[in-house]
Amino acid sequence: MFFAFFGSLMLGGIVGYAAERMGFTHNGYIPSIIIAIGGVMLFFMIRIMFGISFGSNGLNAIISAAGALILIPTEAASRSRKRRK
Repeated sequence: MFFAFFGSLMLGGIVGYAAERMGFTHNGYIPSIIIAIGGVMLFFMIRIMFGISFGSNGLNAIISAAGALILIPTEAASRSRKRRK
């Protein structure tokens, strides 16, 4: 169980980094990784409590990290950052 959790966190970090690198988000590398890891942790706990799953732990991690990055308003953050400059 612990290996699945830490592996899911690693995949979440990779998805957060890749999303920022490809220009999908405009939060910055560290905030995107934190958002993705938060989504993974939330979905991991939901999976344990309620048994909701998309399949394997890796697939759950990738989908939950991408979902967290989509749900956080990335464009609003970039617009407010441009206004400050």
